[in-house]
Amino acid sequence: MSDPTPGLDAEQLGAYFALMEVSSLLQYAVDEHLRADGDLSYVQFQLLARLVDAPEGRLRMTDLADSVVYSRSGLTYQAGLLDKRGLITRSPSPDDERSVMVTVTDAGRELVAHVLPGHVDRVRQLLFAPISKRDLAAISAVLGRVRDHMRANPPRSAKPRPGRAKR
Repeated sequence: MSDPTPGLDAEQLGAYFALMEVSSLLQYAVDEHLRADGDLSYVQFQLLARLVDAPEGRLRMTDLADSVVYSRSGLTYQAGLLDKRGLITRSPSPDDERSVMVTVTDAGRELVAHVLPGHVDRVRQLLFAPISKRDLAAISAVLGRVRDHMRANPPRSAKPRPGRAKR
């Protein structure tokens, strides 16, 4: 009896492992810097950075979770930590009482501005220094297609919650 699901070939396996290792090494280095320079986790930095770039520094909690591909419960926990530090505020959405709006505070903006130069240096040094402009264009094109393919299915935070009917 043959296996109905063939494995990855050597080239696919190599690409997969290289991508996962690069991602892990980069995230570890970035997280290390953010913790030392701003007492932030990588996820917390992502949340703050998304809010700083958002119109009026505000997003719905679900949209924020989708943008960083993080669970609703995980985002609620991280938002609570950021709220306690005065880096964000949370409030009911004026358009939908079931939604929560998250807004970056001035202190949150200042912290992002403080850690961003070191963050950029770390990313530039680890990710971009060893590749050419041509490599960068190719990587951007390939990863962009993969991202778009993966985003065609809703992120876990956007999937309907079990047991809840759509309204």
